[in-house]
Amino acid sequence: MVREKAYAKINLGLDVLRRRPDGYHEVKMIMQTVDIRDDLTFEKREEPGIGFQIEGADLPADGSNLVYRAAALLMEKRQIREGVSITLHKRIPIAAGMAGGSSDAAAALRGLNALFEMGYSMEELKEFGVTLGADIPYCIQGGTMLSEGIGEILTPLSDPPDCHLVIVKPDIDVSTAFVYGHLQADKLTFHPDIDGMAAALRAGDLKGITDRMGNVLETVTVEAYPVIDRLKRRMCGLGAENALMSGSGPTVFGICRERETAENIADAIRKEEPAGAVFVTGFVKGVVYGS
Repeated sequence: MVREKAYAKINLGLDVLRRRPDGYHEVKMIMQTVDIRDDLTFEKREEPGIGFQIEGADLPADGSNLVYRAAALLMEKRQIREGVSITLHKRIPIAAGMAGGSSDAAAALRGLNALFEMGYSMEELKEFGVTLGADIPYCIQGGTMLSEGIGEILTPLSDPPDCHLVIVKPDIDVSTAFVYGHLQADKLTFHPDIDGMAAALRAGDLKGITDRMGNVLETVTVEAYPVIDRLKRRMCGLGAENALMSGSGPTVFGICRERETAENIADAIRKEEPAGAVFVTGFVKGVVYGS
């Protein structure tokens, strides 16, 4: 049996530079692993094919699921004729802008690679992953990364300084396709200072990081879902250094210097908002999965 952890991510900064002729968007963003995770187990079985079950969420466990597709991709590449049984224990909120599905798919690539001793390197797994989803190459390795291109060009950055997070996923789901489909990349008037944030990370300067937090996708999602801006304002009003929407939303996170501040914000929001999930957690630092 092989076990894999699949951590969620947030975007400390997210910029979209342009829409490419192929329809993809060229991005420049800083990705960070956070301590909320799904768990996956992989076991060989005599019956050929993929047996897949999900615990903790009502999701399809078939060929439409990224975990199934990732497993099928590797088994086809290596012509594996044995079967595999996969169990996903789901905790990361769904359709939340936290790369839960991508992280699970990345875990499936790592898990199948180990279970069947395929011998693929992390870089090779990233190349396979980008064919399934733009966030998967990052999720193969995790940590603190500058992500460019469509998400496949990754540069490791310094770990953020110690702090605490309050993460709130409102009781709504947001389609990534809807957000990018309505983004007017050529009309953006604000672009977050991604290079400055990378320098602040190198310096261990928390204020330098929080002062530069920005996400251009908020231009679409906040207008459609005002609860996002309300949560950001409430977090900052209760003492967060800053707050931001992660990815295409609707999850909002606040960065706090003290855990007590994060706990107080979480308690207040639980009472005030119809939140689908509220977490008080922190960053997962260093290289998260292998080398």
